[in-house]
Amino acid sequence: MSWLDGQGIGYAISADMSPQLAECIAALPDDHWKRDGEERDAIREWAEVNYVPSDGIWRKDAVSPRRYLAIRIRPRQGELLRDGSRVRHFCIVTNRSDPDTGSGLDLIRWHRGKAGTIEHAHDVIMNELAGAALPSQKFGANAAWLRLNTILFNLLSAYKRVGLPEELHTARPKRLRFLLLNTVGKVVRHARETLLRCAKLIAQRLAGPPRTIFALSRPALAGGRSRSRRAAGTTPRFIRAVPVV
Repeated sequence: MSWLDGQGIGYAISADMSPQLAECIAALPDDHWKRDGEERDAIREWAEVNYVPSDGIWRKDAVSPRRYLAIRIRPRQGELLRDGSRVRHFCIVTNRSDPDTGSGLDLIRWHRGKAGTIEHAHDVIMNELAGAALPSQKFGANAAWLRLNTILFNLLSAYKRVGLPEELHTARPKRLRFLLLNTVGKVVRHARETLLRCAKLIAQRLAGPPRTIFALSRPALAGGRSRSRRAAGTTPRFIRAVPVV
């Protein structure tokens, strides 16, 4: 943080919950807490803490002095949190000022706007993309491969935020793959028919009622046996779009 302060780079970092910081947060009066939001089983609140760390490098006259924003999560009346406690506290340290017509809550939400915990991003890159399938025994080639997967992760994140509805903003690549990326259709052969099983929306837009049926002529056989199946007394094969419900 000292280097970031010296370079004038704004940050918001989860602070270590030291005993001194935890004591300052617990001593805040109830009227100092402001409502952040309500969840199904808990209430989120935030407050700014007048805390001076004991690291010896804090300066009140700094260009961007550090601020501590506390978060309190308490259950609804008569309930406990999942870990059995009644109140949980977290804290964020930042050197940024409140935005225009904003408050510290905007900084907390800006801090939450990252990719999530790094473990989640690492799990997606390694297990749902191809980050774990290293292509070579050479360090440089593997480093380039990991960078390509990281770029793909960032592109998917931007694609979800810009081009998809809000309910898909947190979708993982596996879900996107089955919903959007490779669900145009699947060829299925059953009962002397060739069916193109499409997603329901795609089938409605492409075929629509009534569904279009395309006849497929039988290819000529080697050795001059080019009679069609209709001439041989058999039923021609068809391909048709069938929506998957």
